[in-house]
Amino acid sequence: MADVDPEVRALIESVQNPVRRRDAETLVELMSRATGQPARIAYSGIIGFGTYHYHYESGRQGDAPGAGFAPRKPSTTIYLNDGIASHAGELDQLGPHTTGVGCLYVKDLEQVDLEVLERVVRSSYETLTAGTFGRRAREGD
Repeated sequence: MADVDPEVRALIESVQNPVRRRDAETLVELMSRATGQPARIAYSGIIGFGTYHYHYESGRQGDAPGAGFAPRKPSTTIYLNDGIASHAGELDQLGPHTTGVGCLYVKDLEQVDLEVLERVVRSSYETLTAGTFGRRAREGD
């Protein structure tokens, strides 16, 4: 984590669980490679990479991180805003994890296939940043 933003470094250093802290350092490197973007604080406790613009049929629109994660107490949350369903085949090969609509929860990155995870993050990022994204995560497939 040589050239990491000081705010990102401070957030990672504040993580008390050593596995989450180690995983956060790994994810900064992995997501930087997958997105070509540097890590930055996106929201409180969330490290983001790049941005994408969304505009839903409801009229709601805005900008959000193109990829991101949060080192939470029970597990690390990895955000896949194009929807977990969009990556079902790859996630079957990942290793131990659980999911929400747009979230992937991993307790220990040493137990998952990091090449698979990097492909999933890259694919999600490319989908989200290809233009204005018009689906919510629950609509992904």
